[in-house]
Amino acid sequence: MSESRPPPPPPRRDPPPLSPLAPQPYRRNGCLTALMITIGIILLLPGICGVIIAGFDPHELAVDPTMLLAVLGLIAVGLCGVVLIWAAVRRPSR
Repeated sequence: MSESRPPPPPPRRDPPPLSPLAPQPYRRNGCLTALMITIGIILLLPGICGVIIAGFDPHELAVDPTMLLAVLGLIAVGLCGVVLIWAAVRRPSR
């Protein structure tokens, strides 16, 4: 009985070399990432203060609209810090 052999694999194709004008693979800048994380942490501080102020006397926020807007603004700044940190540490999409 004869044994059947699998067909040979197709020849391997190497990618063409990159030209100097072609877009280069994405590489992160470590200093920029560290700067974004640092600024994000600094922006978290007002958000924490807003949560603390809202937690002390939540009934006063319902009475004073200026205080409510100030607390919401502080929390919004804190959320911007969270978004900045998230953008700094996430992996780039390919």
